Amino acid sequence: MERFLKMISINEYKQKCSHVFCKSRRNAALQAVWVILLGMLSLSSCNDWLGEPQPAKPLLEEFFVAGGGAAAVQAVNAAYVPLQWEYGSTYCPEWWIGDVASDDALKGGQNISDMAAAYELDNFKVSDNNPILLDWYQLNFHGVARCNFVLEQLPSVAPDSVVDGRTKLRLMAEAKFLRALYYFRLVRVFGELPLVTVTVQTSEKWRQPKASVEDIYAQIFRDLEDANAGLWKLSELRQNPADVGRATKGAAQAMLLKAHLYYAQRHSDHYSAAAAWGDSIIASNEYGLEVKYADNFSIFNENGVESVFEVQYSEEASSDYGSFNPHFGGTRGTFTTILTRSRSSRVPQTTSGGTTDGWGFNKPTKDLYDEFEPGDARREASILELNSAQITTPAEEIYLGCPYLTRKYALMDSALNALWNGHATRSPINIKLIRYADVLLMYAEACNEAGRVDDAKNALNKLRRQRRTECSDPDTQLPAFPYQTYANDRSGLRKAIRHERRVELALESHRWFDLVRWGIAAETMNAYKARETPEVQAAMNDFAAGKNEYFPLPQYELDLSGLEQNERWK
Repeated sequence: MERFLKMISINEYKQKCSHVFCKSRRNAALQAVWVILLGMLSLSSCNDWLGEPQPAKPLLEEFFVAGGGAAAVQAVNAAYVPLQWEYGSTYCPEWWIGDVASDDALKGGQNISDMAAAYELDNFKVSDNNPILLDWYQLNFHGVARCNFVLEQLPSVAPDSVVDGRTKLRLMAEAKFLRALYYFRLVRVFGELPLVTVTVQTSEKWRQPKASVEDIYAQIFRDLEDANAGLWKLSELRQNPADVGRATKGAAQAMLLKAHLYYAQRHSDHYSAAAAWGDSIIASNEYGLEVKYADNFSIFNENGVESVFEVQYSEEASSDYGSFNPHFGGTRGTFTTILTRSRSSRVPQTTSGGTTDGWGFNKPTKDLYDEFEPGDARREASILELNSAQITTPAEEIYLGCPYLTRKYALMDSALNALWNGHATRSPINIKLIRYADVLLMYAEACNEAGRVDDAKNALNKLRRQRRTECSDPDTQLPAFPYQTYANDRSGLRKAIRHERRVELALESHRWFDLVRWGIAAETMNAYKARETPEVQAAMNDFAAGKNEYFPLPQYELDLSGLEQNERWK
């Protein structure tokens, strides 16, 4: 995998080379794989003549026999690609749910009617025809299908000069890790849904029954444990810079920590399992905390010491508004940059000739802004507030009374200058899915709930000691636990960890899922609504406990599969 070189000059930055995960969808041989696979998926008749081999049509066996290890690498690379997708029938980054559905962000945009599908998510008015939910469902199942394909075909590939035996095991483990990740992203949004672990090649396999949340998590745990056994350490991958960005043993252990922590909402004994996986990744000494918090979100510091797993993006000339169809171009860059940047044309910028303004979505709330302690430098690194001279059109920039902007992936330098972005689809900044700070906080939570209070305190304070170095007054800001009004006991520590997760991981798509797994979504969201502006209150429905924690399965998919809607949404 080509590792991006993070260039210092803006001219070099604009010419940054493409990542192989991006390139893989352009590779002719790989396209042949997906042409074959799509042909299989289209089988819907029992007529014998449709089952006859078609002349000159390549077979899967021929592709892997001819391609060998190179074909195996291409197929695994393709399994990563759906992680990049943020545009299908509409814009569908995860933060529409993780941030906007929570108390951390409002939809934003030009006005209330801009992105009506996101307005539904923001205000608990969602329906089973919401296009964002449909895209999220489909893109993750695209990923599942590609992983299943790899896991069925790769065992038959003989080791060669490209892929030796150990590398083959690692590629299998990467596919297991990715399948678990895709299913984790699905189950925490929808709950019960089909659990498919085979390639769908016939109409008989097309209609799959729904599986329980318990069965889905059981599969996630199996896949991640298998992945942990076969993946390499980050330090090993770094010996070949081309492989940086692939899943690592640390990423599998972090996901095992995360999955067990989420599942502990249902079965509390999983807190101990989560803490054990946290022990493993911490003991590896493979990861650390950035000296400067904002460096986690710098284009010049990607795949850094704090990065456990991130989605690789690039600026690539052919990137355009492509759909999820593998026959078409799709995007190599993230839409998050232009979606979240200010709508103003007066934002300071480093160069001219491109675009630095955006569409103003995912606007941080005043509630989130006020959560930060005085002097906490993480607030400035997360939330941008323009002065009056920088706002072109106040009616468009201030959404329902909210003036704030998300900064983390707005592609800015340390001086708050917007970097040139040549095209809406081509922002090259990587999106962090797992940071080591998240690992420490998940570990602290798991330890606290499992009765390992001292370990929990140590993990929390390790993070706070690092972050306090950036405070305006390090001697008084961000003291070690206990602090503020948090009592020096398990209950107080629980509250402190939840506060720390909110400010440390602000606007990184975590907040909504945290509220749901903690079982406090209803009380938190209804209390938040009562504190909001009259404009926000007028737009927002009350949270319906027992229903709004999950979202409805897309009706389009139910019509195709013959499944029934999940009980809470009937």
